[in-house]
Amino acid sequence: MTIPHVVIIGGGFAGITCARRLKAAKVRVTLFDSRNHHLFQPLLYQVATAALSAPDIAAPIRNLLAKQKNATVLARAVDHVDLPNKRVVFDGGEVHYDQLVLAAGAVNFYYGHPEWEAWAPGLKTIDDAFEIRRRVLGAFEEAELEADPELRKEVLTFAVVGGGATGVELAGALAEIATRTMRKQFQHFDPEDARIVLIEGGSRLLNGFPDELGLAAKARLTKLGVEVRLDSRVEKIDRDGVHLVGGSLVLARTCLWGAGITASPLGKTLGVTLDRGGRVPTDDHLHPVADATTPTTYSDVFVCGDMAAVSPKCNDGKPIPGVAPADIQMGKYAADQIVARLKGKPTEPYRYFDKGQLATIGRASAVAALGKWKFHGRFAWLLWVVVHILYLASFRNRVVVLFEWAWAWFSWSRPGRIILERGKRWPPPADAATAPPAEASEPPTATP
Repeated sequence: MTIPHVVIIGGGFAGITCARRLKAAKVRVTLFDSRNHHLFQPLLYQVATAALSAPDIAAPIRNLLAKQKNATVLARAVDHVDLPNKRVVFDGGEVHYDQLVLAAGAVNFYYGHPEWEAWAPGLKTIDDAFEIRRRVLGAFEEAELEADPELRKEVLTFAVVGGGATGVELAGALAEIATRTMRKQFQHFDPEDARIVLIEGGSRLLNGFPDELGLAAKARLTKLGVEVRLDSRVEKIDRDGVHLVGGSLVLARTCLWGAGITASPLGKTLGVTLDRGGRVPTDDHLHPVADATTPTTYSDVFVCGDMAAVSPKCNDGKPIPGVAPADIQMGKYAADQIVARLKGKPTEPYRYFDKGQLATIGRASAVAALGKWKFHGRFAWLLWVVVHILYLASFRNRVVVLFEWAWAWFSWSRPGRIILERGKRWPPPADAATAPPAEASEPPTATP
């Protein structure tokens, strides 16, 4: 047991990449994740909008590391990290590490209003996607039964809060569900009467993308029939819908949240000063910094992905976006530095290589920012398709997703239109605003 022990917390892009990169290294790897699967989050909105099923974009972590003899997978949530004693405490025991990689990701953030989650679910997990799908599809089923035109209008109004990539992609998908997927499938109303409202507190969509791409996204959504409201800050979300600062109300039976995330609460157990987003500040080697005035003391710890507030030195003074390529690069870097130390070689500072950003806006349309190159439309969408296929975790995922997209292109169908019952109607009763959602699971899917 003198072999160095590397503990990785998180089975996302950074954690899986780091573990795989250490396959040939003379180390013992233990990977923790509270779920047993790696999730391709960029396509999670397609599960929520019935374009794909959950197994299409997820893969069991044990499968991904099955041939890696030096890796142990523990499907347990980590409760606490004791940095001074190099100890990880979890539900079931504790382990000691020689090197630690923190990559536990992020969770939905409601800006101090956790009660909003009951009315506007976010989109970070498969369970979140199932709940959104149930509410969206259930709204159309409810509209078929509603005889009152005014109440039906409320039922068919979908409010999406947040004009980032998640909000834009959700809004575009909802518009296509209403105008194409559901067309001619109901007898007592026209699904094209559905109203999709995208609410953004800032002055533009896709903050972080170039201005012209934000304008292109707005124009495309407007063409799809989405009502885009900029400079509209949310004051409250309840059973009636979204209340905006200034007194206006978007009456909507279905509200979706894409406005904010915060780093995993695991960071709070480290005993270091976190930034406003709950992230762990790091130096240019991805080591955690105790606070603004204290030098780094934990050179055996790497913080990666959404948990890391990476030093601006690593990207020419600019913040590093929370995208999959950045997480993958951090995972590779952490693994390479661990191997370098084992060989007695000097470590190199982390440098971020910007591979650009992509966001899709409905069928055959997307925006792309690749360094100095900025474009939108069909070519950007084709690039989006290729990149997302390549980044999927397994060969099966790539084949299945490509087939589903090809079928959907010709048929306009969404094969995931299955409503998972939870033993209750939507919307919940007025006294259920803070009740936690019930657990959901998708019917088993056969895999080759």
